[in-house]
Amino acid sequence: MNLLNKSYFKNALLLLAIALATLIVITPPVLAATSPHWGYGGAENPTQWGKLSDDFLQCELGRDQSPIDIKKAVEDSPAKIKFDYKPTPLIVVNNGHTIQVNYSQGSTITINDEKYSLLQFHFHTPSEHNINSKASAMELHLVHRNEAGQLAVIGVMLNEGNLNPLIADIWKQIPDIGQTNTVSDRLINVTNLLPKNKAYFSYSGSLTTPPCSEGVSWNIFVEPITVSKEQIEAFSRIYQVDARPLQPINGRTVQLHR
Repeated sequence: MNLLNKSYFKNALLLLAIALATLIVITPPVLAATSPHWGYGGAENPTQWGKLSDDFLQCELGRDQSPIDIKKAVEDSPAKIKFDYKPTPLIVVNNGHTIQVNYSQGSTITINDEKYSLLQFHFHTPSEHNINSKASAMELHLVHRNEAGQLAVIGVMLNEGNLNPLIADIWKQIPDIGQTNTVSDRLINVTNLLPKNKAYFSYSGSLTTPPCSEGVSWNIFVEPITVSKEQIEAFSRIYQVDARPLQPINGRTVQLHR
């Protein structure tokens, strides 16, 4: 290689290095995907969700939104949700919107011969749904997904009463906001948060948080479970309100399965 070629080669390498350095500096801000922040108060409250992002338009424009006031339910087929919940390590997430417990694989429900896997459960205060225009102190949501990616949520109302031992265990492990606390040597089973009476209401709705996607199968137990006043207050000190307001029914039918 002569001197001219060597000089050309060095200059080419220098230009390539500058180009790569520029790409490394510029690319992350350009390509970084940001999810709009949303909340339950201030300028990011539920009435504004649809304006925060095009991804959240369903929150404003959707017709089959959740939660709703459950009333005038039509008697339908008998209650036939099959629960197959297994023990799981206790994994508590404080995600900035609620307290969530992630569930390990292998726990399922079956509704109308369709099997859904339990992903996680979380809490809202006050309850998001009303039953006959009456709210509960809190509401538990158990989120499931089938192989087609469709969601089914089991809702349990929590009324003030006796202390709930499982929730007491969960509350003891709540981490700081944005943190996850994994208690690998502590197994729980969410079966212990289900009421004895398995009668439930069902309707087609949406996620109650952005992006408010529709096509969610909602199944709300008629019978509540209890939590103590102290347990309600402990949650409220972290999230005073994390419930979306009631949405119009828009002609949907709510079914009652006894």
